[in-house]
Amino acid sequence: MAVFKIDTSTAFVFVVIPPAPKLVNKQTGEIALDRETGAKLLTVGLTIADDGEANLYTVTVPETGVSEGLMVGHPVAVTGLKARDWENEFNGQKRHGISFRAMAITSLVPASAKG
Repeated sequence: MAVFKIDTSTAFVFVVIPPAPKLVNKQTGEIALDRETGAKLLTVGLTIADDGEANLYTVTVPETGVSEGLMVGHPVAVTGLKARDWENEFNGQKRHGISFRAMAITSLVPASAKG
């Protein structure tokens, strides 16, 4: 499957859904782990606005790459954002889409303003 780098250097990026564990199985509550590092994976909802257009993306990021205290409305910097197309078959149904993954999501809110 193809992987594409996404440049957010000219975009305004805000948290719209706070970090939450990425689940492998909703019934058991099993949390997804990064295959390379073993770190827990989180999902964060981001609005990325650029060139007069804004879109919502659910981005997967290792727990170690998420700023502490990240909250809705915080402007953030995204490091290493990539899009990957995917396809699978479940119960005879073909599904496909695009997943988004980043190395880090860092708050741009000064620590003194978070309190």
